[in-house]
Amino acid sequence: MAKKITIPYNGKTYTLEFTREGVKRMEAQGFRITEIDNMPMTMITALFNGAFEANHPAVKGATKEKIFGNLKSRKKLIQTLAEMYADTYNTLFDDDEDEADEGNPGWGVTE
Repeated sequence: MAKKITIPYNGKTYTLEFTREGVKRMEAQGFRITEIDNMPMTMITALFNGAFEANHPAVKGATKEKIFGNLKSRKKLIQTLAEMYADTYNTLFDDDEDEADEGNPGWGVTE
């Protein structure tokens, strides 16, 4: 099961997570996880904002900025979000270990 982060803020609980569709949108908008060290202001903001898309797409950027600015342990939060992002990406390749694959088509190579 995918990790989720919950953040209580101003009487509401926000659940942050990533989906394949959300990651595709982030990448289409220019997000690159490999650039997080080179462009931290841009990429950390995009990573945090992208985590809202699955469950809270209507939350405005200003609200996300306020939430982020008031959080404790932001460095650990960013590390956790990066891991969650990578976990979502890795779901593209995890099927080899998935025992619930029964009935799904396979593929082969012929010469």
